[in-house]
Amino acid sequence: MVSPSEITVSSRVSAAVPHPSHLKGSSSQGPGDELPHIVPRRHVGRWLTATAALLVFAMVVNSVVRNRAFQWDVVGRYFTTAAVLDGLLLTLWLTGVVMVLGFLLGTPLAVMRLSTNPVLRTLSWGYVWIFRSTPLLVQLLFWFNIGALYPTLGLGIPFGPQLVTVKTVNLLGPTLTAVIGLTLHEAAYAAEVVRGGILSVDSGQTEAAQALGIGRRRTLRRIVIPQAMRSIVPTAGNMLIGTLKGTSIVSVLAVHDLLYSVQLVYNQTYQVIPLLMVATLWYIAVTTVLSAGQFYVERHYARGSSRTLPPTPLQRLRVRVAALRAQLARATAPDARPAADGGR
Repeated sequence: MVSPSEITVSSRVSAAVPHPSHLKGSSSQGPGDELPHIVPRRHVGRWLTATAALLVFAMVVNSVVRNRAFQWDVVGRYFTTAAVLDGLLLTLWLTGVVMVLGFLLGTPLAVMRLSTNPVLRTLSWGYVWIFRSTPLLVQLLFWFNIGALYPTLGLGIPFGPQLVTVKTVNLLGPTLTAVIGLTLHEAAYAAEVVRGGILSVDSGQTEAAQALGIGRRRTLRRIVIPQAMRSIVPTAGNMLIGTLKGTSIVSVLAVHDLLYSVQLVYNQTYQVIPLLMVATLWYIAVTTVLSAGQFYVERHYARGSSRTLPPTPLQRLRVRVAALRAQLARATAPDARPAADGGR
């Protein structure tokens, strides 16, 4: 049985709460009623900043394109000459060889740095310390003049007689000297990159492998390194691009890389600016290709960290085109609401 007080409270609540028929947008909405128009927020500062940035960019491009001192006709004439392309191929070869050898040497150094053996750990730390503390140009000049310290190199019994000897001048040419100097320099940085990647892997992965009876070498090769690649690849990509540009320093050793080949040309023609622009454009083109490859390698190793892979630039473009088409379709489609209201 309901008491009079409960009837009074229920009547007050029903009177305080509006009936759904009075809510806007309900099924009992009148023919003349319309939903409120939602206006998106206007980002005035963002548009002003973007406009100013585009204006400055257009001014810079205009000054570069219309400046006759760049001599774009000369740039186009020398851009694909045989001397420049030969220098470009040597630059790409140096970059690939140095990166491969640098990581082949840096990975054992990283493992030694993480070892429990104090001797190996100290030797690895000392190598990284010395080669990261010395400028690259000093190292290249040192290796180029190594014949002054060691005129001959030999192979034989340790601290005993040498069985085979060879003169250093005949063994180390400019290109081999550049490979050795760049490799030893990059190995020190590669060791720190690999060490950081290994430390980024959760220690629980190693403990789980040990619980399953997996050996340390197999754990490192099959479990730790594949997961560490997510942290190694971005830094290694930056190192690759840095090595590509850093190979230009071997021009001081008369190695016929891209920069040295361009220097040989403008020393004869005295067209310094356009020939430097040739080298610059080639460096930009190769760096762009390497950056695109780095993106896809990072995307490949991101499969284990996220359920959905990051979209590729082509996929992003397709999404934007589809969104633009949908907006155009909505803008050009006739409004069906007046017809529906009239039908009521």
